Amino acid sequence: MDKLAKFGNALLRRRALDFSGEETRFARCLSTLDLIALGVGSTLGAGVYVLAGEVAREKAGPAIVLCFLIAALSSMLAGLCYAEFGARVPKTGSAYMYSYVTVGEIWAFITGWNLILSYVIGTASVARAWSSTFDNLVEQKISGFFKVAMAMKVPGDVLAQYPDLFALILILLLTGLLAFGVNESALVNKIFTGINLVVLGFVIISGFVKGNTANWDLTRDDFVRFYNQSNTTVPMNVEKNFGVGGFAPFGLKGVLSGAATCFYAFVGFDCIATTSEEAKNPMRSIPIGIVASLLICFFAYFGVSAALTMMMPYYQLNTQSPLPEAFSYVGWGPARYIVAVGSLCALSTSLLGSMFPMPRVIYAMAEDGLLFRGLSKINTRTKTPLLATIVSGIVAALMAFLFDLAALVDLMSIGTLLAYSLVAICVLILRYQPGSLGSSSQSEKLVKLLGGEKVAVSGEEDSVEVENTPLQEGFTFKLLFFPSCNSPTHTSGTIVYATTAIISVFITILCVVLASYLPQLMAAEPAVLAVCVILTLLCCVCVIIIWRQPESKEALTFKVPLLPWLPIFSVFVNIYLMMQLDMGTWCRFAVWMALGFAIYFFYGIWNSNESRNSQRKYEPALQSKGPNYQEGPEDSDTEGGSSL
Repeated sequence: MDKLAKFGNALLRRRALDFSGEETRFARCLSTLDLIALGVGSTLGAGVYVLAGEVAREKAGPAIVLCFLIAALSSMLAGLCYAEFGARVPKTGSAYMYSYVTVGEIWAFITGWNLILSYVIGTASVARAWSSTFDNLVEQKISGFFKVAMAMKVPGDVLAQYPDLFALILILLLTGLLAFGVNESALVNKIFTGINLVVLGFVIISGFVKGNTANWDLTRDDFVRFYNQSNTTVPMNVEKNFGVGGFAPFGLKGVLSGAATCFYAFVGFDCIATTSEEAKNPMRSIPIGIVASLLICFFAYFGVSAALTMMMPYYQLNTQSPLPEAFSYVGWGPARYIVAVGSLCALSTSLLGSMFPMPRVIYAMAEDGLLFRGLSKINTRTKTPLLATIVSGIVAALMAFLFDLAALVDLMSIGTLLAYSLVAICVLILRYQPGSLGSSSQSEKLVKLLGGEKVAVSGEEDSVEVENTPLQEGFTFKLLFFPSCNSPTHTSGTIVYATTAIISVFITILCVVLASYLPQLMAAEPAVLAVCVILTLLCCVCVIIIWRQPESKEALTFKVPLLPWLPIFSVFVNIYLMMQLDMGTWCRFAVWMALGFAIYFFYGIWNSNESRNSQRKYEPALQSKGPNYQEGPEDSDTEGGSSL
């Protein structure tokens, strides 16, 4: 049992949150505008040129504007949680680092390992999309040549029909740009993002000028007349292709289904959180950058989808290239070339946004010892993680070169949504802790030393007043709803920690039930309804317990509002979206995680910085007890983790 307890402590050891004495090895050169451009560029990618047409045609009709509104609000929940941590933890690593300082090493590794997967697949898929878009502009001459000269006829759907040399070269060129320096990458990103926003502005203005609001109130007669005029047979299932007409032809179900799809259009803002050590003023710039980029992206998506559905009837939209077809419909055919330029710029910034955070997460994990330490080397001239950049770029380039990524893209969603959920959980836990987890701030040390007495300490700086906060108190069930004081204690912090773990389990079970038995729930089947009601009530009880605990009064430049409701709702949305993914995706995820756990348990758990710190604290304690001392159970735990 003693060894098992030590093993558990090792998995959950946390990194100290106090980074005040650490010097960054990166160049602090990114302004707030650079971060906003990075967030907009990585988020506002090809989706705005393709996704709007697909969702409007097949799921929501003109109500696609509501889909983007719901998706934006859901994304903002995760964005606010990232913004608070960006203000709290000014270190490279994004969700990986946030997990490490709050919920422990094993969760940090899982988060970082999945972020790497998301960024690699995202980079490869966007590179292939860039290659395909350019190929369409030159009438498929590139793909036609490679299909004849280098066809890959391999059984199964894993490998592509032909090796995409264009995507390979594109990723290697951008890898070189990122390795050359952050300033140069940021400048290129701002130029392409600016062009993309100008093109989208042109699309929105054109749509409102040439559009017709009558296209937001179409009837079944309009649908039948269109087929009669085009001399084609009216489809047998009119409701499947047209719905019932009006603003929301596919009803509430179509709006919610479209919102779930549109949610992924806002994925990408988290790359801002990886720039903490390269931003000039991270505690201010990162919250502003995240919130501003999400707002800009929402207005762009909202405006383009509104313009598109006003320019032509939603049931005539082309799901592959909706904007060029819409301009042809209103008689502005040459505008398709303007759209093509914007699309290539959007894909370029999206590609850069996928590649930029990837080496920085690898660097953060390698610096902490969870991945091979050679990957944490920083080039002294460019101030970039050179080896991590090159390795990640080569891996992504090879994936884009060889693989058909259609079956792998859903893996991006698991990694991203898992990171979003853990960040929300970390915000929730950290806001109810006494001081900061692992912090070595002056006031917390004083409280520990003086047992909670209220004192005033004068020194070279202003006096520091420490509140009368008992850090240790015995647990009683009364404390769940009626805490003994207005400031967090170790007991209240532990209550929040445990309750958050419990409510996460309840939410996961509830999301599995909703994803598997939604038709039965809509039909009000007693068994399914009872399970959902019980789980919802248990979740509400957990939320109330957390809400009743005293919240930390620590001053931050940005705080998530509506605690604890907002982070918990964010977790629910993220887990529900994860449960929408098919079994094949989860099986591929299991294989990736098995590879990751092999690296962690054979290398990371033994070589992490926290493991070494534990050993350094543990060995002198044993030596001080004498050569004949036998270790007892009371020596198994050490501050900040336990050695294996």
